[in-house]
Amino acid sequence: MSSAISIQSHLPPDWEELISEDLASHRFDELEKKVNQAYKDLGQQIAPAPENIFRALKETPINQVKVVILGQDPYQTPGLAQGLAFSIPKEIKPGWRAFPSSLRNISKALALDGYKPLLHGDLSGWAKQGVLLLNATLTVQLDLAASHAQFGWQDLTDALLYRLAKKQSLIWLLWGAHAQKKKALIKLAEQESGLRQTILTASHPSGLSVYKTSEPFIYPGDQQSCGHFKKVNDHLLNQGLSPIEWS
Repeated sequence: MSSAISIQSHLPPDWEELISEDLASHRFDELEKKVNQAYKDLGQQIAPAPENIFRALKETPINQVKVVILGQDPYQTPGLAQGLAFSIPKEIKPGWRAFPSSLRNISKALALDGYKPLLHGDLSGWAKQGVLLLNATLTVQLDLAASHAQFGWQDLTDALLYRLAKKQSLIWLLWGAHAQKKKALIKLAEQESGLRQTILTASHPSGLSVYKTSEPFIYPGDQQSCGHFKKVNDHLLNQGLSPIEWS
């Protein structure tokens, strides 16, 4: 990616076309300025690397999307963010201290759903099977959570999600209060398009939230999960689609 990041020129062509009206309105110009200034001022202190900002969209073309998993921010810990929500480099193993609690609990939930636990935290294999792993905010300053939350990224990602939901029926996994705020947007697109969306909600899989709320990601005692991974595959099979190989 060049030193100047142009949102329009760096979006994959299919996703660029999806939000072409939004791009033509120049509503993301201020976002573009703020992102470029952040990389200019702080360089490698911004995550992910510039070439990975839109990796989730590159890994999962629109016509392949089956499932959407929404994250909030890229990982702020150095060496983790790679442009896919919840995903980290393959080299970081589950037993390591750097392995995020969210991924530990995702692995635990997979096992409770009858799948093998994760061997590593690189979820690009999911992305290649049609699981869109999209964060609401696509950049962050290292060691400073939500530092780019006011840049305007959510205006862009909301446009992507809204127009995607108007285009095809999908399964949405909304983990935690932040992701669940997108439910109204998805429902609006469903109402306007007539395309049915399947929305599954649970608490966030992070160590702070996993057991909390009336819809825990994993139930206290670790004997039962929210069942989302199995529910996704059951739904896909009922629709005549290939299930996701989660493990």
